[in-house]
Amino acid sequence: MNYAPRLPRLGTFDAWRDAARALASNDVPADQVVWAMAEEDGGLFGTGAPLPAPQAMSVPKDFVPLAKLVCASRAAGAHDLLYRVLLRCRGNAQLLGNRADPQVQQLAAWAKHVRRDMHKMKAFVRFREVTPQGANRRQFLSWFEPDHRIEELTAGFFARRFTDMDWVIVTPEVTTRYNCGSLTHEVLKTARMDLNDETEDLWRTYYANTFNPARLKIKAMQSEMPKKYWKNLPEADLIAGMIAQAEARVRQMQDTAPSLPHVRAAKILARLPDRSDEDQAR
Repeated sequence: MNYAPRLPRLGTFDAWRDAARALASNDVPADQVVWAMAEEDGGLFGTGAPLPAPQAMSVPKDFVPLAKLVCASRAAGAHDLLYRVLLRCRGNAQLLGNRADPQVQQLAAWAKHVRRDMHKMKAFVRFREVTPQGANRRQFLSWFEPDHRIEELTAGFFARRFTDMDWVIVTPEVTTRYNCGSLTHEVLKTARMDLNDETEDLWRTYYANTFNPARLKIKAMQSEMPKKYWKNLPEADLIAGMIAQAEARVRQMQDTAPSLPHVRAAKILARLPDRSDEDQAR
């Protein structure tokens, strides 16, 4: 008997967990399960046999947080491998602690990629104010293009940080809204948005004036701020020019720097006799 659980775009982890519990607790082998996202499969192969009734089972405490991250990954075979490791965990509670295990190692790598994507979303979302005249609360809009399905995982961060305003974060697949304390998600295909507001010129001025060419490390900067995010950042159109001018600006800073005494000058001066005492003696 074959099973083909189809996972929704929102609530992916919950759907995977419920299906995996029903299958694993009934000892269904991984080779009899074909996992897929609902929107990717399009129902071509149906959902297979009905899932069996779930039985009582336990998993290591570290499995659930790992599964939440892996379920958000777009890596091919992520849901399948997660289920295979779940089956193995039932007879080996210490499995996830064995990072030499190839399957555990792969899950950890996928989880790391998702965490990094979440970090980038928190760092590079730029809200633009869209408050209509007469509104009781300020309203903001942002566009972001994540690598993985992380909208639900990161929404709590923004809800906790920006509780005093209403906001919308739009991604190519999901629109997240925070309105008067209520957080909602909607699956909505959206083309890239071109946003602009009055504060962007101020932000560019601030960014340009705080840029220190003497401390420029291009590889480190591009590692922390990959180029794929530049198109959504208001300051990004300044970066190429500042990099090109960095060397000349460093030379200019050196040429106009004040002359400073040698670091040992104070010690040398302290050893010299006090001239004022000599003049009084004369």
